Amino acid sequence: MRPLLLFPAILLSVLAQDSCAAEKAAHEAKTVRLLTIGNSFSHNATRYLGDLAKAGGHSLIHRPIIVGGATLQLHAEKAQKHEKDAADKAGLYANGRSLRQELLADAWDCVTIQQASIKSHDIATYQPYAGWLRDYITRHAPKAKLLVHETWAYRKDDPRFTKPSGKAGEPATQEAMFQALRSAYARIAAELGGQVIPVGDAFYAADTDAAWGYQPDPAFDFKAARQPALPGQTHSLHIGWQWKKQKDGTTMLSMDGHHANSAGEYLGACVWYEVLFGTSVVGNGFLPKDIEPGHARFLQETAHRAVSGR
Repeated sequence: MRPLLLFPAILLSVLAQDSCAAEKAAHEAKTVRLLTIGNSFSHNATRYLGDLAKAGGHSLIHRPIIVGGATLQLHAEKAQKHEKDAADKAGLYANGRSLRQELLADAWDCVTIQQASIKSHDIATYQPYAGWLRDYITRHAPKAKLLVHETWAYRKDDPRFTKPSGKAGEPATQEAMFQALRSAYARIAAELGGQVIPVGDAFYAADTDAAWGYQPDPAFDFKAARQPALPGQTHSLHIGWQWKKQKDGTTMLSMDGHHANSAGEYLGACVWYEVLFGTSVVGNGFLPKDIEPGHARFLQETAHRAVSGR
């Protein structure tokens, strides 16, 4: 009878060892080879990705293909021009290489695509270019996983919303832009068989958070403003208001409600980190110097919820 009595204890010990082994495997160092086909938004969202990977004990090999303001159409047509005539410079990127050369340059684990932010709300602008790129990637990097980078909505006080064009189908609010782009990215990812990197989800969740969300400064007098005065922009994820030198040499108060600032770049990178490395970013030791720890922790947690929610 004694061996029988010992069996449950032995079984529990084995299960505990298996559990520990599984937990250890989940935290083992991982190397990810990443090729990003995008624009300034993919550059924003991956700025801190290598730092997060290093702090998490992982390795990132990243090659970005960036063309400012690039649409899916631009990348697809550039590759098509190269296929038609390899000597045509219009089929090459600034580094003198083609998309095919970049796809063949390494054994990529993941390749990402995205739509230009200005068109992100309009599903009609995604195809046939997204499908063509998916097929091209599959042909030249067959082992790579296709990821679709969900870009983010503009800041709530961006001119797109404060001075809406009234054009049919044009989002008049941050929420309208987010809801439309979220739907478009989800649909295109399903059509392509790819996985969404939900940066747009994380941005909107952070922007609308009761405690941490950005709110425009109602007390700032724009008409009387003189350099270097700026309105309050606490917890903004976008560059926002800045004094910018004009072509005529004058300096003007300008708004960039599109691109991410350091906090937005950190949030985006946290989302990418979780998707690429399959582990939580919460508690990661890398924090940009210009983001206070409490805010950084909120951004980590927001990124984790965005990925978990998918």
